[in-house]
Amino acid sequence: MEKRHFIDSLEETVIALILGLMTAITFANVIARYVFNSNILWALELTVFLFAWLVLLGASYAVKKGAHLGVDVFINYLPPAPRRIMALITVAVCIAFSLLMLKGAWDYWANFANLPATEGRWFPTGFQEKFRAKGWYEVNDIPLPGLLLWMQDVFNDGDEYEMIPRLLPYMVLPFAMALMLFRFVQAAIAIWVGKSDRLIASHEVEDELDEIKASHDKQGAV
Repeated sequence: MEKRHFIDSLEETVIALILGLMTAITFANVIARYVFNSNILWALELTVFLFAWLVLLGASYAVKKGAHLGVDVFINYLPPAPRRIMALITVAVCIAFSLLMLKGAWDYWANFANLPATEGRWFPTGFQEKFRAKGWYEVNDIPLPGLLLWMQDVFNDGDEYEMIPRLLPYMVLPFAMALMLFRFVQAAIAIWVGKSDRLIASHEVEDELDEIKASHDKQGAV
């Protein structure tokens, strides 16, 4: 069995855990409401945060799997050399876009973690010298578990948190954008070395139609 790199399986593991947690929390809240006439107050907010994590991490996972929607009608008619040039241009644009998204994600999250955001409107030109630390910001409903009490001293000057700090759910923003950038760089390398001639083109419908046709042909032969 081929050994897989940790990073290559990271999205799959985390996405599976998130799906499992969302299902378990939602099921528990339904039981609490309709069986015990109660309510898990933090269930909705935590499920919303988990869904955001699922979507953002799923974006990089879809890059890895080539599952984003793509139109390749035009490039299919191009000879190999122009097709490769088009793919390199496309992946360069996607890398630039990912860098912009990573900058924006870091700038949004950084102050919640008492860290400086970057300077510069489009590309980072340095880090803030003066900024307002926002580590004291909390979410609305999710209580801070005892396991995370150390965060009070690190991010809130020793003051007590009633709910978890916002830096926890928001940290997926820079993490997911960095992961997506990494996947586009991987795609660029694959195109450069000749392992691929295009960035993304999902053919799920065509594949499903081929499977259905093959299944019908098999049944007809029997």
